[in-house]
Amino acid sequence: QLVESGGGLVQPGGSLRLSCAGSGFTLAYYQIGWVRQAPGKEREGVSYIRVWGGSTYYTDSVKGRFTISGDNAKNTVYLQMNSLQPEDTAVYYCAATPYSSSWPPAEFPYWGQGTQVTVSS
Repeated sequence: QLVESGGGLVQPGGSLRLSCAGSGFTLAYYQIGWVRQAPGKEREGVSYIRVWGGSTYYTDSVKGRFTISGDNAKNTVYLQMNSLQPEDTAVYYCAATPYSSSWPPAEFPYWGQGTQVTVSS
């Protein structure tokens, strides 16, 4: 089970940190992704990480603003989001695919329940 937390309402230019905790799931054995879906839009892959190995990926619109990281001891992956803009408003999902899958991952068989991020003044 993947459990997200850390979403909320923030003003433009603000920051949030999302957490994805694995329950019965050792995240180091997977590629972990943050995928977002805004109202009326398709899901968009935001950032991915191979916690064991350290490979990371960011979509162009978040490069330089978002940072993905993993903590094996806490079995948790984080997404630090800075300089948030209204266009970042979406439900953010944590997702996982086996470590051996292609990189960057094209699809995820395992999903969390999502956490809402709203950027508004």
